[in-house]
Amino acid sequence: MKSVVWNGPEKMSVEETPEPTAEPGTVILRPEAAGICGSEIEGYLGRMGNRTPPLVMGHEFAGTVVEVGEGVDPEWQGRRVTVNPLLSCGRCPVCRAGLENVCPERTLIGIHHPGAFAEYVRVPESALFPIPDDLPMNAAALCEPFANGVHAVRLTKIAEPLGHAVVIGAGTIGLMVMQAALLSSIPNVAVVEPHERRRSLAADLGAHAVFESGEEAADTVREATDGIGADAVFDAVGASQTRRLAADLLRPGGAAVFIGLHEDETPIGFHDVVRRQITIRGSYAYTRDDFERALDWISEGRAGLGALEPVLPLEKGPDAFSELVRGPSERVKVFLAEMEQ
Repeated sequence: MKSVVWNGPEKMSVEETPEPTAEPGTVILRPEAAGICGSEIEGYLGRMGNRTPPLVMGHEFAGTVVEVGEGVDPEWQGRRVTVNPLLSCGRCPVCRAGLENVCPERTLIGIHHPGAFAEYVRVPESALFPIPDDLPMNAAALCEPFANGVHAVRLTKIAEPLGHAVVIGAGTIGLMVMQAALLSSIPNVAVVEPHERRRSLAADLGAHAVFESGEEAADTVREATDGIGADAVFDAVGASQTRRLAADLLRPGGAAVFIGLHEDETPIGFHDVVRRQITIRGSYAYTRDDFERALDWISEGRAGLGALEPVLPLEKGPDAFSELVRGPSERVKVFLAEMEQ
């Protein structure tokens, strides 16, 4: 079958790879929309140690079940589904505590298992979520990134009550966090984003305010809060500068949630962290409940990315990665799939 294979930093090609077979408890899925994630761009550059070439990436996807394995409910055959690609053991103390997203034994389709930038992909039955017949596949593929946003917002309960929140970065994850914050009834949600098109999209999707720079955001937020600062700040970029900005924008007792993975190490002054009693939290992926909530909101038309790009054929995958690696563009989300003949 045809697959987009990453062979090392900035080395990607379309190749013939073996078709997967349905093992017990799994299905074979034909992806019809697989989104390129920002973490995959970092992986393409060789900056993500959890990805080992040769690798077929692709963990944001939806498609149709074409084969079911032994022990799988035959009703899945032919169903339109989206997929939770995060596979946890379900048995360890972490999973039993409801933190399956950080299970020590977790694996991810598209990292530890072949992903969806291919004609077919093997998926455990437990990872399948049926989608409405009228939901476009590219919209269904957004459930995975949106679940990240739902999870990140849920982590801010330590800073309640939440009156003012700021999202740094308006790429896919930032826009998803912003919408999850709005749907969670946070009264004032602002976005910081230097790219004009993405600022415009954030405003179109409901942001109460959009700012080109952190300085502009800081001045406005402090004015709106009598100099105190935001209750919660979400960094969807992950650069040293944006992480420090997130901490600086917070009120005493506020919470900064770090989602972006652009850089690994960031120096932050911890005297200030202690004296203002701010909370710094990492947010990784999502739980099954977060994924289900994301699917509900997307299916109801309450979240998304506006008018979505058409799905590109797999042959365009290497060029799409090469374009996206050059930095923020007009294209917020790119989808790939093998086109039916």
